[in-house]
Amino acid sequence: MPLNKKSLKDDGFTGFRPIATLEINRIPQHQGIFAVLRPADFEPNFLPKSTAGVFKKKNPSLPVASLTAEWVEDADVLFIGKASTGSKGNRGLRRQIQEFVDFGNGKPPGHWDGRLIWQLVDAGKLLVAWKELPAESLNVAQATYHAQFQHIYGRLPFANLVQARA
Repeated sequence: MPLNKKSLKDDGFTGFRPIATLEINRIPQHQGIFAVLRPADFEPNFLPKSTAGVFKKKNPSLPVASLTAEWVEDADVLFIGKASTGSKGNRGLRRQIQEFVDFGNGKPPGHWDGRLIWQLVDAGKLLVAWKELPAESLNVAQATYHAQFQHIYGRLPFANLVQARA
């Protein structure tokens, strides 16, 4: 089965909102997984310098040739992330997605997962979708989606540089 907007909707994902018009308060606060997808008319054009914030004094930008090599032709899903409750129980999808978007707007992140998204021209047009899950299911769910994507395309989604572990 392909990984696209329809299959994710069928599997319980909701949202599918463009990053640029995302209303953060409409995103659930519970833990879950989220996906970044390209809309139907989106073509990859890369910025020479990322809009993302600097992480531990490291520049998040990659050379355009490296970005081109990471691009997965014909894939709608560009990134699959997870949002746990955190050690203090105050995290979740809303906070994780907000931090992801803030990172793309140049704020320093706590991590730089998905950083390749922020070298795409018109990244604000990309869609964010989410699915609430129990905390004990997060790692397995993310690893399963990664494995499913790899089965179809032979590699991870564009902005997932590390295979999730169950």
